[in-house]
Amino acid sequence: MSFPRYPRYRDSGVEWLGEVPEHWHLRRLGYYFAERREKVSDQDFPALSVTKHGIVPQLETAAKTDDGGNRKLVRRGDFVINSRSDRKGSAGVSDRDGSVSLISSVLVPQEQVFGPFVHHLLRSVPFKEEYYRNGKGIVADLWSTNFSDMKEIVLAVPPIEEQASLASFLGRETAKIDELVAEQQRLIDLLKEKRRAVISHAVTKGLNPDAPMKSSGVEWLAEVPARWEIKRLKYIAERIVDCPHETPEYSSEGSYGVIRTADLSHGVLRGSLMLRVDESEYAKRIRRAPLRTGDVVYAREGERWGHAALVDRDDHYCLGQRMIQIIPAESKTADFLMWSMNSDSTYRQGEVDTVGATSPHINVERIRNFYLAWPPLEERAVIGERLLEATHDFDRLIAEAETAKHVLLERRSALISAAVTGQIDLHSLSQDNAA
Repeated sequence: MSFPRYPRYRDSGVEWLGEVPEHWHLRRLGYYFAERREKVSDQDFPALSVTKHGIVPQLETAAKTDDGGNRKLVRRGDFVINSRSDRKGSAGVSDRDGSVSLISSVLVPQEQVFGPFVHHLLRSVPFKEEYYRNGKGIVADLWSTNFSDMKEIVLAVPPIEEQASLASFLGRETAKIDELVAEQQRLIDLLKEKRRAVISHAVTKGLNPDAPMKSSGVEWLAEVPARWEIKRLKYIAERIVDCPHETPEYSSEGSYGVIRTADLSHGVLRGSLMLRVDESEYAKRIRRAPLRTGDVVYAREGERWGHAALVDRDDHYCLGQRMIQIIPAESKTADFLMWSMNSDSTYRQGEVDTVGATSPHINVERIRNFYLAWPPLEERAVIGERLLEATHDFDRLIAEAETAKHVLLERRSALISAAVTGQIDLHSLSQDNAA
């Protein structure tokens, strides 16, 4: 990506800014913004969520508290930023009055800055890094940046007319990129939908379109091949083990290995966690339910609910939070069981019994009683092999679309960063386009 630069620059004397256009003003953030600290109730000012997509009405998934009368006022045009480092990028100019949690900083732009330009400037990658670098905290990967620290950050700001031009330019260009990103996301969603449909058809109807059919007697399965049986999961599994209920603290530097599911493209996820137990207790967990090649792990709660994955090697990892371990009675076709647990018919059986709006979950006993369509051994093996080939093709196409989406988002970020730090001369750009 190459754009014309301004004819003259000067050293800002600030590491995160580097060289800036000669005519841009260098002043501390506190010159351009005042802090709004007024406390209000969400009964008077609707609760808002501070997200990576900007300021929106409070999300259903947002953590709710009983302290709704102790929030910060937000007025239309204010810039709001979540001060916690684990919420990096959650910020934006609000298009409505409302209230936010006390962890957020609410900034009132002064007359020297233009709101839409501010929206891009204070959400740009260079500023975000500088903002959180100025934070304080006692935890290595979690700290907050208060306005008292934030106001000392030096900004490079062009004249107000130029701010408006840059904001207009970024609005047009990012809209084009956003549409391309949306197209890639639609493709990804379509591929995932088709992949699930292929799996669901294979594990309930088989591969032979001319096979005689019979009623399964189960609403979610409808008709199945005449040679197939209908079995409950508890009769297919040798053992079904629920995860321990203590809440772990996930950490890249955790002491204990944990295994979870992701989605069909990624299979099992191996990571680390901190448990509120000692090493001997962890060893007991491993002995209680050692994970072995061919076991199926299944998520019964949260954003991963309904995803199953096949354990691909023996290891000393324990089950992650909200996971169950299914040990197949016939290990030779464990992959068919994994595909069946990922099918639409299995998901629908569980969906009617899930509880919880923000974190849906299902009782383990209900999972034990899932109905599965169960073909003869040799047919299970063939279907498993065929699905492995088909899903590899889908996974490749999904990965290509994900890469394209990632490249577009990087380009978007780079464009914004270049514009708000003075690396794009719109006057020269307009002259080049005119020529």
